[in-house]
Amino acid sequence: MKRRLLLTGAGTTAASNLIRSLRADARSPTIIGCHGDRFVLKKSDADRNYLMPALDHPEFFRALSRVIKKERIDLLIPTSDAEVRAFARRRAKIPCRLFLPRTSVIELCQDKYRLNIFLRERGVPAPLTYPVTSLATIAKTFARLPRRSLVWCRARVGSGALAALPVRSPAQARSWIEYWRDMRNVPPTAFTLSEYLPGRDFSCLSLWDRGALILLKTCQRLSYFTGGGNPSGISSVSHLAKTVAEPEVARVCGQAIRALDRSATGTFNLDIRENGDGVPCITEINAGR
Repeated sequence: MKRRLLLTGAGTTAASNLIRSLRADARSPTIIGCHGDRFVLKKSDADRNYLMPALDHPEFFRALSRVIKKERIDLLIPTSDAEVRAFARRRAKIPCRLFLPRTSVIELCQDKYRLNIFLRERGVPAPLTYPVTSLATIAKTFARLPRRSLVWCRARVGSGALAALPVRSPAQARSWIEYWRDMRNVPPTAFTLSEYLPGRDFSCLSLWDRGALILLKTCQRLSYFTGGGNPSGISSVSHLAKTVAEPEVARVCGQAIRALDRSATGTFNLDIRENGDGVPCITEINAGR
């Protein structure tokens, strides 16, 4: 009997890529898609699709349960940080299997500064990073970072290089953070400043089951989707990438996940960049997607 999967975010690029990969298997499952936007859902390649309320709507989980029961779903696969966090917190009430890490691990990974401190305290390579406590302290924070040409300014939460920017001076960082405060209502304390990593950029997708590494795929990003038009110049989405064998990158990834949870289960997508000495450093971990 075919396995039956329910995939959120149906119609998005990420969901379409996943559907294409799943169908490449000789034992291709039945794939049901859902999304809260009917125009995005129209582009879905799933076998059947359901229009859902928004994730924050009070009827969302009732609607989700109805689809799961109607379609006899074996596994629910979320495709966004918000869904991963929400599903993990309610996993006991969702009437099908979820292949997700522990809720505490997900919440730690979704705060990039907390994750950075956690990893560095355990000897896992990660860039030196400080939180922005106020606009007035930015110059002092700059002085604590290595004296190189650039400093990396970014938000503590979010994906796709959200609010990220390489800066050369405290004035540039202050102006950038002020813009996000004034135009997007993002407080200065939502930002961090860290050492800039100039080396090669990698993405590692790993699959774990009760502490055992099942699969790890490493890609080196060569160019970025919308990178040229993005203030940061980069993106987590590659325009061009190549699959590589990098034993040291793989070792650091394994070290990071085992530090998070000796019994890790689920998917962990890691972003890694080399520092000036060629050491691969963890910049973020997307737990559960």
